[in-house]
Amino acid sequence: MPQNVFTNFQQLAKGKNIDLKQVNPKASREWFRNLAGNIKTMSVPKYKENLGQFQNVENLSENSIGRLYFFTYDPKLKDVLPYYDVFPLVFPFDMRADRMLGINLHYLSPYYRAKLMDALYETLNNDKYNKTTKLKINYDILKGASQFKLFKPCLKSYLFDHVGGPFINIAPKMWDFTIALPAERFKKKSKDFVWIQSQLSV
Repeated sequence: MPQNVFTNFQQLAKGKNIDLKQVNPKASREWFRNLAGNIKTMSVPKYKENLGQFQNVENLSENSIGRLYFFTYDPKLKDVLPYYDVFPLVFPFDMRADRMLGINLHYLSPYYRAKLMDALYETLNNDKYNKTTKLKINYDILKGASQFKLFKPCLKSYLFDHVGGPFINIAPKMWDFTIALPAERFKKKSKDFVWIQSQLSV
């Protein structure tokens, strides 16, 4: 598939008679994930360039909890970390003065991301899949239910002064497609190594 991911996605959706303005992820989840799974490589700059029609760039606040964001990150402790992701895909669940806590889905393989996402969908505040839609999550909810156990290796803290660019908010109707994309950018270790370590830690 060409690198111009979202333009081509629009064309494919149109060919399948899927209206992106009306799409219900509950009904089309499998199609979204299969489509994204066919994208083997992608250029992050090109990907970010083509996000415009599906996202908004915004600052984070308490209202950002339960929404999905991409951003670039340069960890403060990168010299001692065994590995880290410089292009996280995160659902924040706690905001603090200098940092946020969130679930970086990249620490799971696409298969386990989908399993965790299916569980997280049960916490949606509504089924509109528009700018009002978000997950109702916090640490107590996540740690208190077995269906969320896959969140544990994804639990990360991000210092705001180490974020390298804007927070890119992914529209809820695009969540399933986005979580399956090969956008992870791990340093020091391969993604396969990271995913194995995550599975072992659950």
